[in-house]
Amino acid sequence: MTTTETKIQQWLNTEQKMLDRGIVATPTEEYLESFANANNGSMDILLMQLAKNYGYQLALDNLQNQL
Repeated sequence: MTTTETKIQQWLNTEQKMLDRGIVATPTEEYLESFANANNGSMDILLMQLAKNYGYQLALDNLQNQL
């Protein structure tokens, strides 16, 4: 692995750890679906943040797989 690849890998690891330490942890797809079905339109702000975290997690995972 080159120095650049190592730095990118370290950055990816740091970003992924950050997602689980926030006020709103990154959900799994199953949790996100069950939350959306159960809340019946309430807590849409929380649902939106969960969805954004999940999307960011998917993007990081995809980037890591490409490296």
